[in-house]
Amino acid sequence: MFHDRIDAGLQLAKKLRKYQDEPGVVLAVPRGGVVVGYAVAKELGFPMSLILVKKLGHPMNKEFAIGAVSLTNEFVIPHAEASQEYIEEEIDRIRRTLKKMYPKFTPDQEPADLTGKTIIVIDDGIATGNTLLMTVEMLKKKSPAKIIIAVPVASLSAVQKLSKEVDEVICVLIPDLFYGVGAFYEDFEEVTDDEVIYYLQRLKREMKKIV
Repeated sequence: MFHDRIDAGLQLAKKLRKYQDEPGVVLAVPRGGVVVGYAVAKELGFPMSLILVKKLGHPMNKEFAIGAVSLTNEFVIPHAEASQEYIEEEIDRIRRTLKKMYPKFTPDQEPADLTGKTIIVIDDGIATGNTLLMTVEMLKKKSPAKIIIAVPVASLSAVQKLSKEVDEVICVLIPDLFYGVGAFYEDFEEVTDDEVIYYLQRLKREMKKIV
């Protein structure tokens, strides 16, 4: 059990120490992953950027991912309950949200150069892993040295699935019974846009002090 996302990030950072001396970049999944990513990036001395990919949820349970959407790509796992009309409407809605998020969160930031870097993709937890599958495929096209997925908590099935696609999956807690990411946090309040901006700016200030 983690107290909050900062606590989770600090525990996760301990497991990532072996990458500290490599040229690395933390890629955080908004919004919850940004708080965890902040704690990790600060401990490792890595810069942090956002990776804007959102899950496409099942029509009967939005928390269950049946696909993922970025600004330019998407993939969908077919489900009988998810009509083509629903899928197209959700893709359009998600993409409109992402278009608003990018300039709001990173108004003066160029996309991170990932070529030859150790990329650490961070979220506050993984239930199915479906959303990250497309993320990984996109990242491979950037020619990184390594792709590491690092999260405080994940289901065993997600870890097994993602481990086949990346160099390593690092997870603090893989419970025998997985009830959802929030069940493993004492404080799992929704992260706001203002908090995302706050942690991005705070890390920049703290990194400048170190330099």
